[in-house]
Amino acid sequence: METILLTGFEAYGNTAVNPAEHVARLLDGETVGNASIISRIIPNTFFVCIDAVRDAMAETGASTVVMMGEFGGRAMVTVERIAQNLNDSSRYGLKDNAGVTLQDAPTAPDGPVAYHSNLPIRAMVHAMREGGIPADISDAPGTFCCNHLFYGIMHHIASAKLPVRAGWIHLPHLPQIAALPENLGAPSMSAETAAQGVRLALEAIVTHPQDIDIPLASRLQV
Repeated sequence: METILLTGFEAYGNTAVNPAEHVARLLDGETVGNASIISRIIPNTFFVCIDAVRDAMAETGASTVVMMGEFGGRAMVTVERIAQNLNDSSRYGLKDNAGVTLQDAPTAPDGPVAYHSNLPIRAMVHAMREGGIPADISDAPGTFCCNHLFYGIMHHIASAKLPVRAGWIHLPHLPQIAALPENLGAPSMSAETAAQGVRLALEAIVTHPQDIDIPLASRLQV
């Protein structure tokens, strides 16, 4: 049986409850197709998070790595296409959980400008929509720890020439976070709904060694 490593960031910034952590815990130990899901909760800290996922990859021998984080303001589960070699958390007024802010700093000074996810992202979004979960492809992963970790792991896979598929899923706020006065009006999604979306996405990864080649209607992602 193959192994899918599913990672979720811990709480950070103004998000006291991260949907990625909840979903990772909900899906830990489940089986999708011929793959077993092993979840890990990752520190929301620059560079430390990359080391944590690299260690988990070595420990589990996972053939697929799916990383998750929160993207407040989005109403859908979004599958990221591109990871960029740029960190700029100062633009959000955010520090990582070690109190660090980066501005215009690369994740890997010797790395390329960007990497593409090698997951079947169209198949993942199609499966979620067919299952009644709002989902879309995103080309904007941000410039905080989510994009940082996404890029760092893609760079690790490329540099070590690992036969591993990897990518990123962003989740909306949980309802209790969207209900905070500073977030009023922001969309939200329950942990159970988000988990069902991710479950369908993981099933699509298992059943699609290659991505589907059909156009998917999309909305511009913030």
